Amino acid sequence: MGHNPGEHTWREIMSQPEAWGQTIADLEVALPQLRAMLTPSAYDQLIIIGCGSPYYLAHHAAALIRPRRGIAVAAAPASALWLDADALLAPDARTLVLALSRSGETTETIEALRVARAAGATTLGITSYPDRPIATVSDMTLVLAAGQEQSVAQTRAFTTLQLAAMACAALWNGTPPEFRHWYPLCTVARRVLASSGAMMERLGADATITRIALLGAGPRYGLASELALKLKEMSLSDTEPFHPLEYRHGPRALATPGALVIGLLDTVRYTREQAVLVDMAAQGAATLAIGERDTDVAFASGLPAALHGPLYLLPGQLLAYHRARARGQDPDQPAQLSAVVHLTP
Repeated sequence: MGHNPGEHTWREIMSQPEAWGQTIADLEVALPQLRAMLTPSAYDQLIIIGCGSPYYLAHHAAALIRPRRGIAVAAAPASALWLDADALLAPDARTLVLALSRSGETTETIEALRVARAAGATTLGITSYPDRPIATVSDMTLVLAAGQEQSVAQTRAFTTLQLAAMACAALWNGTPPEFRHWYPLCTVARRVLASSGAMMERLGADATITRIALLGAGPRYGLASELALKLKEMSLSDTEPFHPLEYRHGPRALATPGALVIGLLDTVRYTREQAVLVDMAAQGAATLAIGERDTDVAFASGLPAALHGPLYLLPGQLLAYHRARARGQDPDQPAQLSAVVHLTP
């Protein structure tokens, strides 16, 4: 039977509510091990690494972590740790390296963990697949099988890894996750996918949109970066992420007819961030607001803002899918890309 373009991506996007439920259950089981590993008093620095989508997830996770006196937290591409470890590993520091990887076998990530262990760091790997090389270079490996995918561009894998990153951040912050409050995310996700689908299909089919900006502050900047990547990968679109208020400086010159500006709006900073979209609409750009309430795509979840992260991804993933199909691309197998990057160490 022949392959229908985008069939895997569509299934992986739409199955996320079920995947999240399984992932939350897996995180509940792993919580004692994670709690023992994620003890800030045992370390002087935490470095979160990844490649591609997991690199942007590393930025999201690092931004969720509250500063602690004497403990440095950084997000970095795995290649930076592999090729220039001295720039990241503080001398004589007690270091924890948290590696995020869908495949568990990307060369940069594996080599970065080797370098980190050789330098005396503790390593924690989180992946979607068992029995991969990441397990051989990690002191602890957490496998979240519900995120496994057939598509090249990450959707379900990203949000399941994101749930794990959120749990790690909560533990690091000293606020262990109460997973009974996480399960309602699955119900909200189903509603967001259903309610935003037609809107994202219309936007995806709009051939007048030639460039897209994604705006997100704090933890949402990593998510804006990820959605910009999704639109690049799936639909070969011209996209860039920005911090919302920073978009008024210089980049707003591009917010004219033909541009779509998407805001991932915070609940606390809503007024300031929404005002940016209003300004860009006045210049002729199309705008799309995503957030908890009073937005074009509203979660209306009633959940704490700390749990909203995965919900922002859903409409953006649908937009990338529909834009790809409208432009004649196969979201399952984007041009020039492969699911795993293997290099010669």
